[in-house]
Amino acid sequence: MRTAFRTAVTSGAVAVTTVLACSTAQATPPGPGVTGRVISQTTVGGTDYILREVSIPPGQATGWHYHDGPLYAYVQRGTLSHFDSTCASDGVYPKGSAVQEPAGPGNVHIGRNLGDTTVVLDVLYVLPHGAPFSRDAPNPGCSFE
Repeated sequence: MRTAFRTAVTSGAVAVTTVLACSTAQATPPGPGVTGRVISQTTVGGTDYILREVSIPPGQATGWHYHDGPLYAYVQRGTLSHFDSTCASDGVYPKGSAVQEPAGPGNVHIGRNLGDTTVVLDVLYVLPHGAPFSRDAPNPGCSFE
């Protein structure tokens, strides 16, 4: 009886933990067709420098996220609409524009393609060694994803 009780309590705790972990994250993943490919990568003194090409099809978005290090981008094609966690636009970047994103969870943002041309970005990530390109964040309450 004692083993059955322990098993039931453990199973219940695992189920609650799983539900809480899944429900609190509410991350907003990138939209369909958003892709990235690494062009080059090097590590110097514990910092990864990664150059990627990121493509965002018309009507799609990067999902809400932030970065562990600063990011620098150049808009090769299309127009990137950028929004911060207050839901306000903090920049519209047409072809030829430079974009800079500061690091940290206090800088949650989303990039959206509101145009009819695929947005293509050359992105330089300056990250602590081994950090992911970005960390998903929940929608901060904006009416869009």
